[in-house]
Amino acid sequence: MTGEGTPVGRRVVLGMVGIGAVGVVIGARVQSGLNRAVGPVGGRVSGLIPAAGGFRFYSVVDSVRRVDPADYRLTVGGLVEHPRTFRFADLQALPQTRMTDTFHCVTGWTVPDVAWAGVALPDLLDVVGVRPGARGVRFTSFDGAYTETLTLEQARRRDVIVATSMLGGPVSHEHGGPVRMYVAPMYGYKSTKWLGGIDLVPTVKPGYWETRGYDVDAWVGRSNGYTS
Repeated sequence: MTGEGTPVGRRVVLGMVGIGAVGVVIGARVQSGLNRAVGPVGGRVSGLIPAAGGFRFYSVVDSVRRVDPADYRLTVGGLVEHPRTFRFADLQALPQTRMTDTFHCVTGWTVPDVAWAGVALPDLLDVVGVRPGARGVRFTSFDGAYTETLTLEQARRRDVIVATSMLGGPVSHEHGGPVRMYVAPMYGYKSTKWLGGIDLVPTVKPGYWETRGYDVDAWVGRSNGYTS
């Protein structure tokens, strides 16, 4: 986990994206300086470097432990009939959903034709059973810091998946594996990486970036100042 420092707003992150490319050219020392510039307190952005395939890797902590699929566990609880811990193999044994879609980051970059596979969140919710009173779904990352939420209506969309595969192979650690969320119609900050927990909750509360100025409803083209 990071220490505490100054929070980072969306405009700062947008400005740093262009500078982040410089870190690739002139080395890790510059990149380290950029990470310090954005500061920690919960607002830290680590590893702001363009990656292969057009992706950029973001983390809000200094480091995230690597988890082997054989050791992976996803806890699902809160307002559910049957709280359960899913192993990686358990998720693979459930009905699988596949989709190919454009990944949209709120900082302005996109990656077209990204193939995803995993369990549609509605199917996972049906397995555990949603209790009356649940109005939202809260996601936590095993990075120890990141959280996100969707309304229950949003979470029941078929294009919201618990992803166990990406680009035809495993979800890499850098991409948030071995399991991450993919919320197709929303900007990438809604797609929690390094997924560790899902809880059904009575109210929708702002997630990590929403407490720092991002929109709670992150529909692509309809929030955060972007139109495409």
